[in-house]
Amino acid sequence: MKPMAHLGVGIGWRPEIADAVERLDGLDWVEVVAENICPGHLPEPLRRLRERGTRIVPHGVSLGLGGADRPDPEKLAALAERAVALGAPLVTEHIAFVRTSSPLLEAGHLLPVPRTRDALDVLCENVTIAQDALPVPLALENIAALFSWPGEELTEGQFLTELVERTGVRLLIDVANLHTNRVNRGEDPAAVLDAIPLEALAYVHVAGGVERGGVWHDTHAHPVPPVVLDLLAELRSRVEPAGVLLERDDDFPTEAELAGELAAIREVVTARGAAPQPAAPEPMTTLPVATDAGQAAATEPERGACEAARIRVALGQAALLSALVAGTPVPEGFDRARIRTQVRALAAKRADVVAKVAPELPGILGGRDPYREAFLAYAKRRPMTAGYRRDALDFAEHLLIQDLPADPAARRRLTAWWRERAGARPPRRVVRWARALAGRAA
Repeated sequence: MKPMAHLGVGIGWRPEIADAVERLDGLDWVEVVAENICPGHLPEPLRRLRERGTRIVPHGVSLGLGGADRPDPEKLAALAERAVALGAPLVTEHIAFVRTSSPLLEAGHLLPVPRTRDALDVLCENVTIAQDALPVPLALENIAALFSWPGEELTEGQFLTELVERTGVRLLIDVANLHTNRVNRGEDPAAVLDAIPLEALAYVHVAGGVERGGVWHDTHAHPVPPVVLDLLAELRSRVEPAGVLLERDDDFPTEAELAGELAAIREVVTARGAAPQPAAPEPMTTLPVATDAGQAAATEPERGACEAARIRVALGQAALLSALVAGTPVPEGFDRARIRTQVRALAAKRADVVAKVAPELPGILGGRDPYREAFLAYAKRRPMTAGYRRDALDFAEHLLIQDLPADPAARRRLTAWWRERAGARPPRRVVRWARALAGRAA
């Protein structure tokens, strides 16, 4: 595996801090959420960064490479297009699943995959498909999780190591996520760092969070705590990372505070005394994974085994996601208290993101609190099946079907808002009654 090109110290680019990012001294690079940009119409501040030679890495959040389905070719093409438009040295995604196809459900969040042989086989095939479709190398991030899957067969270190050995994919290690999983799942970050092939390290994420009731919430909305910087130092003692990036997604601090956090990260990264990069571990003996690019090389039993694994993974993920977003029973073996926490967190995130993509809705409904109350009631009965923008339209239609909001003026405003974005007339009263009756019957 070729050494990664030097990136340095960077920050996650967000529109809310775009001006501050441009003024930060010594900033080496930025990372941008791939789904939030249009290659032909880059935001002006991002375009200026690119023109002055700042490296930009697209960071995907919607591929769901850990899901049971093969990657969506359109999503892969979109990610590839962004890599080319930005002149990116690599693209990154997550080891997670985000949706199921049967039933059709969207989590709106990165959910952990079970560390089983079946899930690893599926992930490896999906990663290989993605690598074949992308014009630059791919790196995958370890995610933060609130819960563990029952019946796991591999440790985090074993899972990541075999993933690298079988696919050649690089790793994006989020040290804040290592801390999250220490608190929430009892995993030892040092053991993970000792076990994984650090020669595959692309770069590192650093972020803040908060602990409430014994659960660590990876908020990206709080300052980076000392315990996360300590984990960065742990990693730095083993290997010199090509890049380290500060993530901040909400409750943005002042420019001076951002500069201070970057300075603290830089101090850790440039500290003397890092251990030499470890030698690559001996490769594990594994069966070849059938991929779209290599179907001819795979035997019929191998292809059948991989399809059987997909079915088993699909069944498990569908049962879990249905419990998280559709109110079905929690599958056996899961920590029910943690699943309830995840259910509340997913609903709250869904409400917050819809309010961001459709900021007019809280105003139409009388403010933040009435909006959240109405949305959370809707979310209990209507799981998300597409993206957040579609969810906003579905929420508005849901209210109109029930002749809500009660205030006629607000209802007219909501109707106009919905009509402008949906490109259709709102349902007539008889249709609203029929849909309402159908909903009650269900």
